[in-house]
Amino acid sequence: MSFTFEPGRTRVVFGRGTASSVRAEAERLGATRVLLIARHGGDKVADELGPLLVTRFTGAAMHTPVEVTERALASLREHGADCVVSVGGGSSTGLSKALSVRSGVPQIIIPTTYAGSEVTQVLGETASGLKNTRRDGKIQPDTVIYDVDLTLDLPLDVTVTSALNALAHAVAARGNENPLIDAIATKAIEGVLHALSGNPSTVEARTELLSSAWLAGTCLASVPMGLHHKLAHVLGGTFGLPHAATHTALLPHTAPADLTRRVHDTATRFGAATSLRELGMAESDLSRAAEIADHPEALGVLTNAWRDAPHV
Repeated sequence: MSFTFEPGRTRVVFGRGTASSVRAEAERLGATRVLLIARHGGDKVADELGPLLVTRFTGAAMHTPVEVTERALASLREHGADCVVSVGGGSSTGLSKALSVRSGVPQIIIPTTYAGSEVTQVLGETASGLKNTRRDGKIQPDTVIYDVDLTLDLPLDVTVTSALNALAHAVAARGNENPLIDAIATKAIEGVLHALSGNPSTVEARTELLSSAWLAGTCLASVPMGLHHKLAHVLGGTFGLPHAATHTALLPHTAPADLTRRVHDTATRFGAATSLRELGMAESDLSRAAEIADHPEALGVLTNAWRDAPHV
């Protein structure tokens, strides 16, 4: 056994109604002028920020295109914002990270899905049709506020694919030589699958999904990117496939054997896509995707995932 472990610096506030603490958290970071990244669900947070809010950006996009980041950065500078608060899923989180690392201002993330990326030092950005990923401690958010109440109206289809996205993070970390990461990953996997085994729309299930996503994100911050995430980034950044749904379609074909059937059955139970073909991926593009991923097993996994063939 041999490992190096460096705990993240993110402050986590978890519970119901915790979005009401956003102004206090911003002031704790010394903020006086906040840029809010939010489309849906941002009105409550805007009200809570009160006079700290100086502008709102609603143009976050999947896979964090650099041209979108440049527009948001111009708005941040125009309004003299000294803090970024984001509300939403992975697109809002990614844009917040991109702004923070470019401007040096602190950031507060309020996730409304189960992305998990909000607690990592990882940032994936898309430019010229390619998604590039980097790790840097400066990317790590200062505070993450998990408010279960903000997830209660998340549509069921998004709930399932988002939760399986979080599951993919934990699967990548299970079996890690660091016993803490292995234990966290195992807990996250069982939490997601348990919450999805019944009605995921209950408050109890939403709480378990949100806490499991936090655990899964913590895992992701501590392990290198494996084949599953390389493929997901290629399929999203180059071929425009939706992020969470792509994770869902890939996962039955990249997960360890003891999880393959459980993941596949969970996805099909809720009608989620389990093949890349269902997401609009052309079979003729598989070779190109495998070439970009640059992994000896990439083409085989992509072919199985396109056909929804059994994992071998």
